[in-house]
Amino acid sequence: MAKQFTDENFQAEVLDSNQLSVVDFWAPWCGPCKALGPTIEALAEDYDGKVNIGKVNVDENPQISMKYGITSIPAIFFIKNGEVVDKVVGAQPKSALNSKIAALS
Repeated sequence: MAKQFTDENFQAEVLDSNQLSVVDFWAPWCGPCKALGPTIEALAEDYDGKVNIGKVNVDENPQISMKYGITSIPAIFFIKNGEVVDKVVGAQPKSALNSKIAALS
């Protein structure tokens, strides 16, 4: 299951993690975000223990959303060693996300 990242736990869960983190910035009212949800959950299951995969609800976590300049969702950020190493905006097929994870892990 994908983790729930928040303004409160983002530093510890993502920035301080020694694993690649895949962060899905989303909102419950966003159609493409809902469509991407099962893909994020499947990736979380596929990479359990190997890649840190989770979601940030932009409505409930404005600080982290502002820090990363989120203006369009879904936005998927790839963060490693506390730094954004890649990002994609818009719903993506699982194969594209798998390729990014493989390249960045």
